[in-house]
Amino acid sequence: MPISSVHGIVHKVSKAAIGILRRVISFPTGDDLEAVGAGFAHLAGSPAFSRAVGAIDGCHIRIKPPANNSHCYYNRKLFHSIQPQAITDYQGKFLDVFVGYPGSVHDSRVLRNSPVYSGSLYPPPGKFILGDGGYPCLSAPICLITPYREPVQNPVQARFNIKHSHARSIVERAFGIMKSRWRSLFFKALEVSPVFVPEVVACCAVLHNLALQMGDIVEPVEEDHDDGPPEPHNLEPRGGEHVRNNLAAAVSTPNIHVPALQEHDYLRKIKTGHFGEKYMKIIHT
Repeated sequence: MPISSVHGIVHKVSKAAIGILRRVISFPTGDDLEAVGAGFAHLAGSPAFSRAVGAIDGCHIRIKPPANNSHCYYNRKLFHSIQPQAITDYQGKFLDVFVGYPGSVHDSRVLRNSPVYSGSLYPPPGKFILGDGGYPCLSAPICLITPYREPVQNPVQARFNIKHSHARSIVERAFGIMKSRWRSLFFKALEVSPVFVPEVVACCAVLHNLALQMGDIVEPVEEDHDDGPPEPHNLEPRGGEHVRNNLAAAVSTPNIHVPALQEHDYLRKIKTGHFGEKYMKIIHT
């Protein structure tokens, strides 16, 4: 088949997929929003995360060095790339994609220039999204909760980080599934112009959501993922620490009665007064 014919088919299909992007990739509302929160609470293993309605992260799509300004695309992993930023739900479905920044740009700067941040589009008031340590912890203009910096200062922070990681890692899994589904595209440098890369990635994100909707699941490719350092001299206001502290406290002190403790013999004796008066004073103290 002539290269020009292949070129035309690829562009025609990608434009058709982009045409339905807003119907396939969108933020949840109403009952769907509550279901997403319940899903993240299940992933984290803590009801404190029931107000989490998304996980955000970026990844690197390998490209061939462009003829112009190739140094801008050279990332800290030592190859040329373009970055997609995505927010996913608890099932790995893309809720938002923002693609186009070159690989050398830090994740937090990509976030600041994205519509979801500049327009305060998501999450809604009273909700938050989860991000890794490469992002700032924020309460405004969007509520973005990140883990505590290592080394943590106490067990409460350590416990929160574990729960946070269990919930947040779904976005990494989503990227891994997308790359695994289209290995011929993402396991080598894309054979397209950097200008066309954002459309290719957005097209794949649309098809990814449609595949999940139809129950077509593939195992994600394993990638070396690290949070990366925070952006040097980041001047963003870090207003989300109090929200994170409250969440960490809620994780460590859930209002849940453990059945095994309720059935324990010593509780029965306390209720029936079989312990001595002196011991009862100690218990109440």
